[in-house]
Amino acid sequence: MEQAAFTDQQVRSLRSQLLAWFERNARDLPWRRTHDPYRIWVSEVMLQQTRVTAVIDRYTQFIRRFPSLVSLALANEDDVLALWSGLGYYKRARMLHSAAQLLVREHCGSLPKSAVELRRLPGVGDYTAAAIASIAHGEPIAVVDGNVERVLTRLLGLGETMRSPTATRLKEAANRVLDRHAPGLFNQAMMELGATVCLPRVPLCAQCPLQEFCGTRGEHTVRRGKQMLSRKINYALAQKTLGGSGNPAAVLLVQRPKDASQMPGMWELPLLAAGCEAEREPVLRVRHSITNTNYYVAVFAIDAKDSLNFAHSEQPGGRQDWVPGKKLSEIPLTGLARKVLMRLDILPKPKEVRRGKALPGAEDILM
Repeated sequence: MEQAAFTDQQVRSLRSQLLAWFERNARDLPWRRTHDPYRIWVSEVMLQQTRVTAVIDRYTQFIRRFPSLVSLALANEDDVLALWSGLGYYKRARMLHSAAQLLVREHCGSLPKSAVELRRLPGVGDYTAAAIASIAHGEPIAVVDGNVERVLTRLLGLGETMRSPTATRLKEAANRVLDRHAPGLFNQAMMELGATVCLPRVPLCAQCPLQEFCGTRGEHTVRRGKQMLSRKINYALAQKTLGGSGNPAAVLLVQRPKDASQMPGMWELPLLAAGCEAEREPVLRVRHSITNTNYYVAVFAIDAKDSLNFAHSEQPGGRQDWVPGKKLSEIPLTGLARKVLMRLDILPKPKEVRRGKALPGAEDILM
C-alpha cells in the first residue's frame, strides 16, 4: 500500500492499534522508566548499532557511575571508556563525553529541548536528536532508525520490483503516521515493532498489530550486505601475582597508542608471536566480529617469565603493563579483551550473565 493510499481514518486507526499493542507488549527496559533527557540521551547513543541485550548492563552501570550530565562532564575519559567497554564504536563514548563538557561550559549543564538545538551537539544526529526531543519533551518529530525504516518500507509495499524508498520519503511517511499527541510513545512503539515483530528475516506478520495496513506482509528484498572477511588471530595470556601470594593475579595487557586509528587508548591482550602456538593447546577459542571481519581467536597461556618472547600489540608503540585483577573493570578494555577475560573467569561477569543470560558474542561490533 502506497503512503498516499492511507486515509486520515486509517492513520488514526494505525496509531491507536500500534499504541495499544505497545502498552501490552513493550519490553521493560531501564531507559523506559525515565523521562530524564540525560538518561534518554545516554541510552540512545548506546543503542546505536548495538543490541539491546548488550546495552542493558552497560547502561545500568554507566548511570550508576555517572547519574547526571555534570558527573559525566567531570569524569576522566578513561573512566568513561572503561564503562563503555564491550559496546564498541568507542568514538560514541568520546563524543558523548565531549558533548557533556560542552553543555557544562556553555549551557549550564542542561540539554537543549528541541531536536534542532540537540542536532548541534557533537555526535548527535537526526535520529538521536528526534528521540531525545520526542521522548523527553514531547516534541512531535518522528524517529527513523533501521527498525522504523523496515516497518515503513513494508507498510509502503515496496517489494523487489520497486525502487528502495529515499530517506526523505521515509521521513515524510514517518511524520505522516506519527501520533502528535504522544510522539515519544509512538516513536518507541515503532522501534519496538521493528525490533521484535517486523524482523529483517521471517517477520512475525501474524502477531503484527499493523498487518491490515501493510502492503508487503512478509520479507521485502534488501540489498545484500558486504561479505564478511575472516581472520585468525592468536593472543597470549600471561598472569603473575603481584606483592605476595595472597593477592589476585595480574594480567599482562597492552594499551593501544592514543593516536591509533582504531580504539585509541584501549587495553587488549598482547599478540602471540608467530610460531609460538606450535604444540600448544589454547585455553580458549572464540569468534568475534568487528565491522565486516570475523575474527577466529585462540588464546594461549604463557608463563610470565616468557612474556618478552611474544609481540606486544598490532599497534606500534603500545604501552605494556601488568594490570591487577581488581583493576580490570576500571580500565578501558576492548570488547574482545573483555569477552575473553570474562569467559576465562578473570574478569567478573555482569549481573545479567550471572543470571543466565547470554554473554554478547559473535554479533558484537567494535570500532
